[in-house]
Amino acid sequence: IRVLMQVLNELVNRGNTVLIIEHNMDVIKQADHIIEMGPDAGGRGGQIIFEGTPEALCKHKGSYTASFLIKELKN
Repeated sequence: IRVLMQVLNELVNRGNTVLIIEHNMDVIKQADHIIEMGPDAGGRGGQIIFEGTPEALCKHKGSYTASFLIKELKN
């Protein structure tokens, strides 16, 4: 993950936009902006339920991702 993030950060530093679809909290916690889709999968999902920073997501009630992200940001 460390090497991947170094490469992605270098792309951003060079002025590129990087879009990642990710489930790994080590990557998600380093994002500038998060869009969470849900609330569930398949026919019960597909809606944007959150859009903003990792810190703001942690305060969003009803987010499955927030409960895991809170633990990661404390580390």
